[in-house]
Amino acid sequence: MSEPGRARVLPLWLTVVLGVAGTAVAIWGIHSGARILGPVLLAFVLTVVAHPMIGALERRGMRRAFAVALTVVAVDGGLLLFAAAIALSFGRLATVLPQYADDWQKLLDDLRSGLADLGVGPDQVKDVLDGLQLSTLLSALGRVLAGLVGSAAALVLVLATVLFMTAEAAGLPARLTAVPGTRRLTAALGEFARNTRRYILVTSVFGLLVAVVDTIALFLLGVPLALLWGLLSFLTNYVPNIGFLLGLAPPVLLALLVGGPGLAALVVLIYTLANFLIQSVIQPVFVGDAVGLSVTLSFLSVFVWTVVLGPMGAVLAVPLTLFVVAVLVGQDPDRVWARTLLAGASGAPSSPRRKRPGRRSRRAAVPPVPEPATAEEPAEEPAHPPRTTTPGPRSP
Repeated sequence: MSEPGRARVLPLWLTVVLGVAGTAVAIWGIHSGARILGPVLLAFVLTVVAHPMIGALERRGMRRAFAVALTVVAVDGGLLLFAAAIALSFGRLATVLPQYADDWQKLLDDLRSGLADLGVGPDQVKDVLDGLQLSTLLSALGRVLAGLVGSAAALVLVLATVLFMTAEAAGLPARLTAVPGTRRLTAALGEFARNTRRYILVTSVFGLLVAVVDTIALFLLGVPLALLWGLLSFLTNYVPNIGFLLGLAPPVLLALLVGGPGLAALVVLIYTLANFLIQSVIQPVFVGDAVGLSVTLSFLSVFVWTVVLGPMGAVLAVPLTLFVVAVLVGQDPDRVWARTLLAGASGAPSSPRRKRPGRRSRRAAVPPVPEPATAEEPAEEPAHPPRTTTPGPRSP
């Protein structure tokens, strides 16, 4: 039923159909321009995360122009190191694998004999082993490296966009606040920015913890390039839930070549205990508490944004979901139920606290809400004030 005094313009079913159709068209448009929108959205998220650095530098007496320049150098420099670490990981793997060609062939021979003992025909064995040749794996790594080199243009776009966005965002909150009628939008965008920074902070802390555990374990087990795979584990932690598998494959492959199936199984066990428990069990709970998204929504957003934006969507899944929630739900006071459902049990907003009588709010722009009357406080003044009598002159 519609609220009293508000006529429904369209039937509810037609509103739902038009909303679903508009959403589908918007997703198709974003997917069509993913090659450009992906780097731009990455630059947008990096700008939001680095924005407080400008204010911190200004409070220390630095001019805004120098503060913006230093922030851009920090963000772009970190992004270049990130890209170089990814390229170095796959490049080193491509150079190390040929050194274990004999061990790889021995593993294939053992696998062939094992399949034959199980009764698998020679033709089926040949089909299986043809896809597991070392040359096939090296060709796949070569394609990955070529893709990384081909994404240099996208990296340049991200670096340039961060420069312009950081320069324009320096005074954006003040300009947006000065526009009449934008109070709710400003509050929703501010909440999005704070939640995004919390998410990046929590993810970085857990990623560093996992990287330290993985690096020490791989070094003690004698797996080559242990420091490099620990760095890769830290970087893939920014991909929620499935980043564990991306960081697991290279060290397991090298452990299989160096020490056989036993060592590979031990690496899988250690990664499962360290990475899976921390990244996929403990971290989503803390992320839900930090950003106000349910664990289910955080998990499903990875697949949705990966389909829409490709691999970049997996990295930006949680920040982009926060932005959509802030724009579509956060600024609408009639959508409290939607915010409660999206927050889930761990991040559900708490009930508003009753202000103590006599305490004035710090925000003068928002008038205080009158509290209900209690037994000690009368609800209102009496309609007729008590009649006061003035003493007249006494008669002699």
